[in-house]
This record gives sequence, structure tokens and C-alpha cells, in this order.
Amino acid sequence: MTSQPHIGIVGAGLAGRTLAWRLLRAGCRVTLFDARPRDDLATASQTAAAMLSPLAELAVSDEVVFALGQRSMQLWPRWIDELETAGAGRVYFRREGTLVVAHAPDQASLEHFTRLLQHKLPAASRAQIYTLDAAGVARHEPALAGRFGEGLFLDGEGQLANDQLLASLARAIDALGGQWYEGVAVERVEAHRVVCKDQSHAVDVAVDARGVGSHAQWPAGNPLRGVRGEVLRVECAGVSLQRPVRLMHPRYQLYVAPRPDHQFVVGATELESEDTGPVTVRSMLELGSALHSLHPGFGEARVLRMSAALRPALDDHRPVVEARSGVWHINGLYRHGYLCAPALVDDLARHILQPGHVPDAERAEAHEVHS
Repeated sequence: MTSQPHIGIVGAGLAGRTLAWRLLRAGCRVTLFDARPRDDLATASQTAAAMLSPLAELAVSDEVVFALGQRSMQLWPRWIDELETAGAGRVYFRREGTLVVAHAPDQASLEHFTRLLQHKLPAASRAQIYTLDAAGVARHEPALAGRFGEGLFLDGEGQLANDQLLASLARAIDALGGQWYEGVAVERVEAHRVVCKDQSHAVDVAVDARGVGSHAQWPAGNPLRGVRGEVLRVECAGVSLQRPVRLMHPRYQLYVAPRPDHQFVVGATELESEDTGPVTVRSMLELGSALHSLHPGFGEARVLRMSAALRPALDDHRPVVEARSGVWHINGLYRHGYLCAPALVDDLARHILQPGHVPDAERAEAHEVHS
């Protein structure tokens, strides 16, 4: 490998784009390939709510995802500061915690969620969650005063604006001299080669970060599938939230993530379907009615966008960084993309820059297999 290795990264979503930026900063030559334009909104990276919730997500994940999330929470503020310092644009980023609430008929769901977290959280992290009475809920979110008798606060959790982040990463990649092939379908990713329909590109290191687009090259013994997620983006000047709010329900958890300019990202749906069509009426009604139940002021919200995308998932719902047949793969980020991406990217970048480094994600997997 030369002093300036050439890295070919297929897939310019969150993982691919972030990896390209980190490698360019380290002096590598990087070429990105993506089947979509860089500003396409119909991708999993653009559709996500980008909540950074290692505590809340532990209810539906495990200690591996939790550990990756905790590492990423330390990396995000530093990396965002580096982007802003380099002039790539500001990125909305907050660490004001998460508020979890439930209406009176659904109080059992909140109680179960609380017990589950207290059981699964490491002892050192249990002090980050504490229960609130009605006054506590009102103190944390004045807009919800008088609407909920109890709540749960998850300290240290956060969120970022994914559209701002992805745009900032694109500007940083361009400024550092990254080469970008947009709207180019990649047929195969091989050791030292990225094969497109009309051209083959030689690289020193090939990385496949296509998410569900990697389905054809994924081993049948550990199948990769798409899990459909649907979100609404609304604008509502009449409601102000300081942090993401999760509304418990027996069938789903609604999340409402505030963004700049009175905007909110609203989601809950998780469908075992690889349908890539538009948001369904059923999902729109469920999300809208749950949002209105959180605060009636949302009844006047303007719907800016309805989005659906497929999140790449493996059977154990863990993300992976692994090498197969001379190609590095980063995939399976599922609903934990923004939560886990920095730790995974940091591991993979270190391995590429320091051959022989074993990514933490692989070490965790190996420990569980042999323990």
C-alpha cells in the first residue's frame, strides 16, 4: 500500500460518508460511489430521526449496541466540532436527555419500560435514569405541563439534525479532495476493485457500506434484510420541546424529536417489510393521532414531508464491521445508525490505517462467542 492509500467506498450514506471524511482527514485518497445523488432525501440516512439514545435503545438491543452507543456519544461532539471548525457548516446537536411519558391507560407500558432498563443497564449507568412526577415532567418540558402524571428522564441522551450533518460531511469531503461518483450503480465490490456497469475502478482497499444495497453480496448464513421505517416531518410554531420525547403505547413507541425552526421529526413505525413505496395512510393516521395526543397544539402542525426507507438489519440486530474476501463491510446498523456509526467508523478507519487493528465490534462479538 502506498503512503497515500486509495480507498474505494461504495455507499455514501451515514457510514460511508463519515468513513470517507475520517480517511481523507488522515491523508488517504478516497473515492465514493453511490447509486443516488448526494442530496437524495429518500435514503435511510436522510429519513432517520437521528436520536442518540443508548439508554432508551437498550430496551430493544443488547450490551454490544449499548457499548457502541456510549463510545459514539463521546465521538459525536468532537467530530461535529471538527466539521464546524473546518468551515463545513453548523450541525444542530443537543444532549438534553430524553423524556419518556405515557397516558394514564398506558401507564403499565411505561412501568415495564422502566423495569426493563433498570434490569439491563450496567450498574454504573443506572443513575442516568430517574422517575418524574407531574411537576418533574412540567419542569423538563413546560409544554407538557398537566398532561402527564409521571415520566422517566434519561440523562445524557441527545440528537442531531441528520440533514445538516450529511450536507456538512459532503462539503468536508469535497474540500479535502474526495472524488465522488453520484448516480452510479455498482455491480460488484471485490478485493481492490469496484466494478460499475461501464467501468472498473482499482483501489487499495474496498469498503462496502451500501446497507440493504449489499443484499446480493451478503452471505446466506447471516441474511441481511430491510426493515421499513416511516416518519413525518412537521412544522409547528405552537409547541416547543427542549428534547426528544417518547410516548409509550402498548403497540408502539412514538418519538418526537425537535429540530430548528419549529420543526419536529415524528416516527414510531417499524415494519418487517422490504416495501419501498410511499408512507401508507394507516401509518400517517397512527403517527398523526399519537402526535396530537402528546399535545393538542400539534393539530395545527403543517406536514412538510412523509418519508419511508429501509434500514439494514441482521437477525441479531447488531451492526457489523468485518472483512470478507478482501472487502471490508460495515452494515446492519438497523435503527441504531446514528447511535453506533461513529464507533464503527472509528474502528474501521483505524484498521485501514493500522493493518492488524481488530475493531471493537469484532472483539465484542468474539468475546461473546468464546465466553
